[in-house]
Amino acid sequence: MSITSVLSNLRNLRNLWLLFPVLLCAQHPVGVTTTVLVDHSRTDALTKKPRTLVTEIWYPATDDSKSLPKNRYRDFFAGGISPELDVLLQRTYRMPVDQLEKLYWSSAVRDARVRPGRYPLIVFSHGNGGTRNQNTFWCDHLASLGYVIVSADHTGNARHTVIDGVLIPGQGSQRAQSAIDRPKDMIFLLDEMTRWDRGADSRFAGRIDTEHAAVTGMSFGSYSAIQAADVEPRFKALLGMAAAPPTHTNLTIPALLMLGAKDVTIGEVGNALIRKYPATHEGPAYLMELTNGGHWSFTDMFKINKTFGDGIGPTFTSMEQTYEIVNAYSAAFLGLYLKGEKEHLKLLESNPSTPWPDAVKWTAAKRQ
Repeated sequence: MSITSVLSNLRNLRNLWLLFPVLLCAQHPVGVTTTVLVDHSRTDALTKKPRTLVTEIWYPATDDSKSLPKNRYRDFFAGGISPELDVLLQRTYRMPVDQLEKLYWSSAVRDARVRPGRYPLIVFSHGNGGTRNQNTFWCDHLASLGYVIVSADHTGNARHTVIDGVLIPGQGSQRAQSAIDRPKDMIFLLDEMTRWDRGADSRFAGRIDTEHAAVTGMSFGSYSAIQAADVEPRFKALLGMAAAPPTHTNLTIPALLMLGAKDVTIGEVGNALIRKYPATHEGPAYLMELTNGGHWSFTDMFKINKTFGDGIGPTFTSMEQTYEIVNAYSAAFLGLYLKGEKEHLKLLESNPSTPWPDAVKWTAAKRQ
């Protein structure tokens, strides 16, 4: 690395600390736990049983968890990895599970004790054929800053989910049905976390601030999060990565949308829809473009297969910088609109300035 590059990086680092107070460092240890939630008011079109969601929850943990082992990829599967699931995982990640395990990393501790306090809620929706744990880089970081993040496998549209010991792979035929189910799933998760906060789960009683809840997602999950915000006023903020529907009706919810300028999965047409969102919004709206990013830049795939493509590989912005950017802007936006931390306005309203001028195009379309 040249002296010029080193000096430039040092200047950027100084700017980061000035613009992102406490957003680049974990404030708390992180816990993660798996639960199964059942919506008895709906019948699943695929399983013909009550709509069942295998759900992951990230949260601030107590200090005694700092010395405990970190969550492994296989820990997301309580019943272990069956031979059938092993095959599906290898197809997904293009490598044996043992190799996947060596590459995967996390800062969360499985079933750590919940830290005392009250934390805003973030509901996250995965991409088409994705999984509830596809964005642990993001969920871990936000939980460390004092949020509870809940993410469910959208049964039938998740790449793999296991219910009562039965593997349910993603079904292409279920995509249209999933478009209907997903917003309802996210609203159901908000309902369940409200119940948990009120004592339905003693670990989280009094810990989840559902009065300050954000709806979020990546790809199909972003599309669905926008639709959920259209019909559920309890969501107070919206954050979407790498997709948006043609129109939206909740024109006032504070919103941050993100895209990869070199995304070939949704292409220019898809990116045009994302750019259209803030242009047609009446409330606070922000747009973050990774100028050298793609569709998968916003996922954990960086951790596992560094040549996966469409945002991941030697020709794209590195994993370290991409995660730094996505996490920092997310934390600033959510800190302002869920926690009322007004110090983040100096970054969010700093159009067109950005600490990463070569990697980010930032647009603030805030309207009072």
